[in-house]
Amino acid sequence: MSNSPEKKGMGAIDFFCIGFGAIVGVGWAVSINGWMNSCGGPVPASIGYLMVLLIMVPFGLVYSELVPMLPVAGGGSAFAYAAFGEKISFLSGWAAFGAFVAIIPWEAIQVTDVLAYMFPVLTAGEPMYEVMGSPIYLTTIIIGSIFSILLFLLNRKGLSSAAVLQKFLCVFLVAAAVIGAVAGLIGGNMENLQPIYAPAEGATHSSMMGGAFGILCTAAFFLAGFETIPQGVEEAGGDVKTVGTTVVISVGLACVFYAFLLFSFGYAYPWQEFLTLDRPAASNMFKFVYEGGAGVALYWLITVGALAGLFTTWNGFFTASANVLMAMARSKMLPSALAVQKNGVAINGLYVVTILSLIGPFLGYNMIDTVTCFSATAFILSWMISSLALLKLRKDMPNANRPYKLATPIAYWAAIAGVIYFVGALIPMSPWFAGTKALIVFVVYIIVGYVLFFACGSARNKLTPEQREKDMFGALDLKAMRQK
Repeated sequence: MSNSPEKKGMGAIDFFCIGFGAIVGVGWAVSINGWMNSCGGPVPASIGYLMVLLIMVPFGLVYSELVPMLPVAGGGSAFAYAAFGEKISFLSGWAAFGAFVAIIPWEAIQVTDVLAYMFPVLTAGEPMYEVMGSPIYLTTIIIGSIFSILLFLLNRKGLSSAAVLQKFLCVFLVAAAVIGAVAGLIGGNMENLQPIYAPAEGATHSSMMGGAFGILCTAAFFLAGFETIPQGVEEAGGDVKTVGTTVVISVGLACVFYAFLLFSFGYAYPWQEFLTLDRPAASNMFKFVYEGGAGVALYWLITVGALAGLFTTWNGFFTASANVLMAMARSKMLPSALAVQKNGVAINGLYVVTILSLIGPFLGYNMIDTVTCFSATAFILSWMISSLALLKLRKDMPNANRPYKLATPIAYWAAIAGVIYFVGALIPMSPWFAGTKALIVFVVYIIVGYVLFFACGSARNKLTPEQREKDMFGALDLKAMRQK
């Protein structure tokens, strides 16, 4: 495992800020009008996020059992390895990596977009080129690239160093969002929520409950981030028992947080007009809700809070993405160069992640929907495999140390919900269908992954299965865990 010096360890608050900060990013400010539109209004969207608790919290509980049981880098890939072997482990890990790294250029696109609205001079003049109708400017490319490099330099120092920034940004984004939500409730009225349900043209749902289910299309993307906690547990140290509980708290609070903001912002301003506001809609709305200095002050507070959220997500996924690559490379599922660590950091994986982050500013805003739905589908696949792995590991590893054990009915529900959630993302008539473009990207990405996997076959075959397992799990004695 890591040859890094002894770590001080991270506490529950550190892990909460890493996880919750990675989950609650910029989406509440720049995508909330999109959530209303896709669900048919703020009320069904709010109900949708509360319903998502019934799926996401069980997923979090699955990780609460598996993390302290197998506390190594790799998360879902490691769980699947122990349960199903290399091929399924690679599928879970590769899906998780694709979901993670899709978020990283997504954030790079968003930071340039938000800054361009804050400072129009950044997009003055003719663009260099367009991608899917989205203009790309040299200034925004430079800004996005600078931020990517700065985050690389921060994460190169390790997760504990990144957690210091994460704490500050997490507190600020929550404070900004809560102040904005309260201001929305004070300045609004119930009439702004009317009509309660009005589906957009082309929607695959025709009832308010169908609209609520529609949030599932992107919810996985906007609730992802709790995996950054188990991804970092090996590197950062700390109490693994606390980590499991923190996963659940992070997920549950994020769902309630989004539901509260949806209702509050819909209450503050006529929601069908809210859909037409420039990005970030949550900021621009307050210029109309409150006149004069109060509206301007809230505009800047929400905008800066959105940027803080953007960086918490961006920062949270940097090291997590690199650790997934490192975990798969250790057992030769990917080139072994990606397993290299420096001062406890998966340095070569971090280089790969940084390069992918640098691509974001070159793509433009109109790639956002495809990237979001691709990432959501990949996340669901990885969570589904982890949920199924939990059930199998309970039978295969009866002697494993389980500081926390999930109630059996909830464990089965997590697996069933995972299968339904993933299959629904693939079906065109489903309320949460991922979309044709996203599915094409998803299928191509999985194929490319297995090409890499089989290309590394000769390197894997030079090691015995026992050696590969030891490279993945280090000092953990899986053989003892499997003894009946």
